Amino acid sequence: MGLFAFVIGYVSRALDEVLGWCKLIQNREVGWPTVDRKTRTVKREQQPILKKIRLILLFNPLIEWFDRTKLMRLYLHDNSIKAGKRERSPRSKSKIQPFIDFYHIDMKDFSPSDITEYATFEDFFVREHARGSRPIHEENDDSYAVVPSDSRVVVYPSVHLARKLWIKGQHFSIFNLLGDPSIAKSFADGPIASFRLSPQDYHRYHSPVTGTVKWYKQSSGEYYNVDPLNLRSHIDVLTSNARCAVCLETEKYGDVMFVAVGASDVGTVNFYEETMEIGGNIRKGQEIGRFEFGGSSILVIFQKGRIVFDEDLLNFSNERVMVDVQVGMSLGRLQEKEDEKRKANENEKHKTNEKHKTNEDGNGEHKTDGNEKHKTNENGKRETLPNSEKKIEW
Repeated sequence: MGLFAFVIGYVSRALDEVLGWCKLIQNREVGWPTVDRKTRTVKREQQPILKKIRLILLFNPLIEWFDRTKLMRLYLHDNSIKAGKRERSPRSKSKIQPFIDFYHIDMKDFSPSDITEYATFEDFFVREHARGSRPIHEENDDSYAVVPSDSRVVVYPSVHLARKLWIKGQHFSIFNLLGDPSIAKSFADGPIASFRLSPQDYHRYHSPVTGTVKWYKQSSGEYYNVDPLNLRSHIDVLTSNARCAVCLETEKYGDVMFVAVGASDVGTVNFYEETMEIGGNIRKGQEIGRFEFGGSSILVIFQKGRIVFDEDLLNFSNERVMVDVQVGMSLGRLQEKEDEKRKANENEKHKTNEKHKTNEDGNGEHKTDGNEKHKTNENGKRETLPNSEKKIEW
C-alpha cells in the first residue's frame, strides 16, 4: 500500500510539472525567471517559442564553437542591418498593435499613448515615458544611485563575484570591456550592475548618478543576443558586442562607468551629444541615450568601496534571479552613508544595553520608566511587584 501511494504521488507530481510547462508554453512564458520588484511575484519572461528554441540550440556547450565563426558573425551583422531597415519602413507600423498585445504593454505609461501617432515601428520602439510615470528616487540626494532603465537586473559587490555567479564569458574583464589598462586599474574588482532590456521595454536610458563627463569611448563589435542563456555561456558576449561607454566623475561616488551594449537586431547604440562632451554636466535621472530596434544590455560599474547595492537586489542576484526594475528606482547607497547608518545603529544598541544594565539590581529586579519594578520568579519569568512591594523614589 505504501509503495502504491508513493508511485501515485510521484506520477501526480510529474504530471503537474508537465502541465505547468504546457501552460507556460501556451502563454509564451519561456524566458528566464524574474521577480517583479514591486509585487515580489516570480514569473517567466514572455518570449516567442521559436526564438527560445534557436537560443537553446545555438548557445549550448556542444555547438558554441559555431557562434564564434566568421560566418555566424557576418550573419548577425547582416541581420541587424536588415532589421533596422524593416523597422524604419512605413509598412512596419502594422506590427505595433500585435506587439503590444503579445507583451501586454500598458501604453498609459508612454507618450504618445495613441499608437496611431507613431509613423513606424522604430518610432514606437524608442517611445518616451509619459511625464511622471517614472519618479526618481531621492532626486535631490546624490548619495543614492538609481536604476537607469526599465529592465531586469542583477547586482554584485565585485566583478569577481559577477563572473562566478552570472557572467560566464571566458575572458570577461574590465580590461577586455574597453581595452584600456588605466581604466581597468581604476575599476579593479568594483561593484557591478548588469541590466538586460528585452524588446518590449522602454529603450531609452538615464544616468544613475549626478556627475561630469570625464571620457567617452566607442567600440565596434558583434551583435550576439544578450539573453541570460548567452551571458551564461562561454561566449564573451559583453566584451564582443558593439558598445559605447561614458565615465562620470562624481562628488560622492568617484568615477562611475556606464556601458551600453548592443545586441542582436540592435542597429545603433546612441548616446546624446551632451553625454559625449567632456566636462558636460549630467544629473541623476537625466536621459542620456537610447537603443534602437532590439534587445540590449547596460553595465554600470563603480569603484571599489563606493556603493552598497540595495539588499533585495543583492539577495535575488545571489540566487541567480533577475529583478524587474524601472527607471528611477533605488539601486544603492553611498558606502560612506551605509557605514554611518550601521555605526549609528550599533551606538543605539550599545546605549540600550547600558540602560538595561544600569536598571538591574542585585536581587534580579528591573526598574521601568513607569517607576514600576519587576522581578524574576522561580520559573524565570518577569512579574510586576504588588503595590506593597513597590519602592517610591524621590
